[in-house]
Amino acid sequence: METKLKNIHIERLKDRFQQMASIGRTESGGVTRLALSPEDREARELLVHWMQKIGLATRYDDVGNIYGRLEGREKNADAVLIGSHIDTVPNGGQFDGTLGVLAALEVVQSIKEQQKELKHPVEIVSFTNEEGARFTPQMLGSGVVANEFTREYVYERKDMKGLSFYDQLKKIGFVGSEANRLKNGKAFLEFHIEQGPVLEAENLPVGVVEGIAGFAWMEVIINGQSNHSGTTPMHLRQDPLVAAAAIIKELHDFAKNKKDGTVITTGRIQAFPNIINAIPSQTIFSIDVRHAERKSLESTIAEIKKIVEQHAGEVKMDMTTEEIWTKHPVSFSPKVISVIEQICKQQQTPFKRMISGAGHDAMYMNAITDTAMIFVPSVAGKSHCKEEETSWDDIEKGMNILYDTVCKLANGDSESL
Repeated sequence: METKLKNIHIERLKDRFQQMASIGRTESGGVTRLALSPEDREARELLVHWMQKIGLATRYDDVGNIYGRLEGREKNADAVLIGSHIDTVPNGGQFDGTLGVLAALEVVQSIKEQQKELKHPVEIVSFTNEEGARFTPQMLGSGVVANEFTREYVYERKDMKGLSFYDQLKKIGFVGSEANRLKNGKAFLEFHIEQGPVLEAENLPVGVVEGIAGFAWMEVIINGQSNHSGTTPMHLRQDPLVAAAAIIKELHDFAKNKKDGTVITTGRIQAFPNIINAIPSQTIFSIDVRHAERKSLESTIAEIKKIVEQHAGEVKMDMTTEEIWTKHPVSFSPKVISVIEQICKQQQTPFKRMISGAGHDAMYMNAITDTAMIFVPSVAGKSHCKEEETSWDDIEKGMNILYDTVCKLANGDSESL
């Protein structure tokens, strides 16, 4: 017999979740569903099928964002928006993003089945390229909606193979109309796993997210001198990979010693010509730096550039540091946060306010409508890996909060929003 999450069918949610998780499943148990890949197309088609099957009006816009709309009593009223993304990082987890989209679908289907007559429409949104694992920067779909990026800029993004965003979007058949783009909304809610260890450590089932840390993506290019690995004495080498390693280690120690919440990560390193028996001629590595406060983020970026310059002088190599993308910290809507907290208290569900260290589409949606997020715990704090896991008991508690929050907002109970 089907178990229900209040008005929500948990077994139906689980079934859809498993179907979606099977698309792009890797041998090691992770999921690889890069934006605009064949796997992404399969997942998109399945999502649209589910939306249409329950009677939602579906569309997709010029950058491939997918929408499914349930009308309210007042068709011209702004919609309550709920959603996330279905693309993944390579060999990533099952829950990141996907849970939020499928939770939104379950909420809307349950509202429809319960024949709730809501004043405002409710609309599901699945954003394109949230992860940025294939096309950088990340969150291109929501960034276009928020007018942070132009369509032309997005179309010109290329992956590591030189394939353009537009060509790949066209290849999978999801180039829609600009007229279909989301313009505004009454509110936006994103249901998401925490991707960190805090909620589990404090034995809390729900996090009410009041903002997202700012971050910058940077790239350092070091030009050295390629030479034979066997004939070049160690003291006569200009090895850019060794120089990169020294910088990366210093940046790690710098962030660790600050003890103010700063995190710095190097997740990608390229060496050229990338062969076993040659000293590299060039090394390129990424820097991801994050902090919850804008001034601290900006000062850290400046310090990173200073550290690179110091190393360039010491080893006498040409080094350049480029800021690829910067997104300043955001604070979410106190009004939407208040609604979520009221419902947590009504349901006697323990919660805490928290800042997200990870970026989400909600960062951009915050620019066009009142926005907030609901977190559920990540087992052992793991994410962006095959071990990513969240218990269904916690998902149940979080879904109860999401369902009632959507209904309250869509009923127009908070007209000040």
